[in-house]
Amino acid sequence: MKLNEELESKSTMLLELFTNKDYKPLRFKELVGLLQVPRGAKHELKIVLDQLIAQGKIILDAQGRYRIPGDDIRVGTFSGTQKGFGFVILEGEDEDIFIPGDSTKGALHGDKVMITIKEEQTGRRKEGAIINIVERGKNEIVGTFEKGKNFGFVVPDNQKFGKDIFIPKEHTKGAVNGHKVVVRITNYGDATMSPEGKVIEIIGHINDPGVDIMSVVRAYDLPVDFPEDVMRILDNVPEEIDQKEIANRLDIRDLQTVTIDGEDAKDLDDAISISKEGDLYHLGVHIADVTHYVKEGAVLDREALKRGTSVYLVDRVIPMLPHKLSNGICSLNPGVDRLALSCFMDIDQKGTVVGHRIAETVIRSDRRMTYTNVAKIIEDSDEEVIKEYEDLVPMFRLMQELAEVLRERRHKRGAINFDFPESKIIVDKNGKPVEIKPYERNKATKIIEEFMLIANETVAEDFFWQEIPFLYRTHDNPDDEKIKKLAIFIHNFGYSMKIGQEEIHPKELQKLLVKIEDTPEEALISRLTLRSMKQAKYTVANTGHFGLSAKYYCHFTSPIRRYPDLQIHRIIKENLNGKLGEQRQQHYSKILFEVAEHSSKTERRADEAEREVEKLKKVEYMMEHIGETFEGVISGITSWGMYVELPNTIEGMVRVTEMKDDYYFYDEERYQMVGEHTKKVYKLGQKVIVEVINADKLLRTIDFALVEVEE
Repeated sequence: MKLNEELESKSTMLLELFTNKDYKPLRFKELVGLLQVPRGAKHELKIVLDQLIAQGKIILDAQGRYRIPGDDIRVGTFSGTQKGFGFVILEGEDEDIFIPGDSTKGALHGDKVMITIKEEQTGRRKEGAIINIVERGKNEIVGTFEKGKNFGFVVPDNQKFGKDIFIPKEHTKGAVNGHKVVVRITNYGDATMSPEGKVIEIIGHINDPGVDIMSVVRAYDLPVDFPEDVMRILDNVPEEIDQKEIANRLDIRDLQTVTIDGEDAKDLDDAISISKEGDLYHLGVHIADVTHYVKEGAVLDREALKRGTSVYLVDRVIPMLPHKLSNGICSLNPGVDRLALSCFMDIDQKGTVVGHRIAETVIRSDRRMTYTNVAKIIEDSDEEVIKEYEDLVPMFRLMQELAEVLRERRHKRGAINFDFPESKIIVDKNGKPVEIKPYERNKATKIIEEFMLIANETVAEDFFWQEIPFLYRTHDNPDDEKIKKLAIFIHNFGYSMKIGQEEIHPKELQKLLVKIEDTPEEALISRLTLRSMKQAKYTVANTGHFGLSAKYYCHFTSPIRRYPDLQIHRIIKENLNGKLGEQRQQHYSKILFEVAEHSSKTERRADEAEREVEKLKKVEYMMEHIGETFEGVISGITSWGMYVELPNTIEGMVRVTEMKDDYYFYDEERYQMVGEHTKKVYKLGQKVIVEVINADKLLRTIDFALVEVEE
């Protein structure tokens, strides 16, 4: 609502009033009188006050008085739990604030809340109480419908939501028991009353194929179908490149070039060329020129920005760009002319880029290679495959040679390599998991990783020194407190880290990961080390990448599936063509902060949805194996039980209540589970035989029971 001029001035007076050193907390009536607000403008004053509360500039205290917040009052996001208590995540802080169940004031998971922080008690987590709900986090929830006699209720899929949603009979939309539904909340309830809502969409029955993944898609609000205006534009997308465009570009169609991807990849957005003269490697990383077809501000661009990234959900991809682009004209398919943005690098024997050039090019890939076949050539010396790709074999051997040089250089400077086994989940035509195994990383996947990393670094450094507005991929140094806690923890296992007055160097964490390699505690310490670090994100300021131990880093190599890559391609091309004048630089300075923020958010959303679907499919897989036994390794120990990881990457829990042969207690200092009478000890890395006793798709949990222990 537009405020009238009189009220505008009153709102300025209002802020002055609250920031004045002599101010006192005031009730609404007192404010109306003090500011002499006319009767008709009271509603508008209330809107201004609500906006100031939302911005965290003032608060409404328990006595109904408006006042400025003190140091003990903060605004953050509430993260709920099934048990009623929760935590508030404060912006820019690493420690969450614990909120007891009787202090949540009816807040629901995802709500923006205002809290008071209680005085800190030594050695304990900070505790607080919610005093005001500033903004509701969600108004639509996905869950399972349960029918009552004269009403229904929905059990939210997200356990953190903590409360079932009451559905009046007239708002059930005909849903029956077991339907997965989307509910719009009509009343959020409070500390004593459950939320109320209406069913606005029935996704399908819980047992119907594909409904489980679609429920995750809806819960994370992932856009699936492209809007009509985007689909109409696709009629104008060509099948082949415009031959006139070749004259404006560097023609490298005669350069021996290949793509190397997974067997099932359809969007081939990077190709490689390589040669060697004396001690100098010439590496070309050629990236699909997506911006030639996706113009700034056009319908396709707006949709790509909104999506931010492609999302990979086991049996489907929700693409950032329509398939006609990603699998067609933008895909570097073999034997056809394609437009690219290329980074040519001259690299010496130490892995240092001694010269580079970025150019708009036209390429023609010679072969579409797979990681499997390249690995068979360079790793297995498979005679049959070597014969099939005879003319390309020297190229792959040279790639392997350079990748080793680059990896050694990264290792020397302290880059951290987390080598967690990713899961490969194979499903049948109905989306049912039939096999789960570790995703194999071979020498071919590592070659491409190294080449993409060096291209991303080279481009980032180039544009940093040109002082042009740009989008960087940054990873801040870890929080000192978290590193100190990690150091104390690893000390229990006989490891140590150098922690001085200055911030920790990534080399210290790298050394730790090398030391724990192939030890029983490797999985646990690796995970805790990862958790002690901050999340990588997109930023306008170049603050470096801690995990890679890189001063300059960006995402340049995947414009088909990541918006930041698309964004910087646009800047690079304008710069190459002399069109990045002061006006355009100002334009980018204005928009890039928002692009960075939004891209970081959509990336986190995609990661969370992907993890959720993976958990879902692992539970579904184990539901078919209840009563069966497996060999596993103890991967974590807590006071409530032991985590056991199977060779296929599935992890489940042996609850302490299921350990029937004794009363077991958690020895926190030695990080082990000990039997009170038998003195039997369970340690990290110990091999155990477990039986699958339960798998709950709603809770996403897998329960094991111990069968026997291998000594």
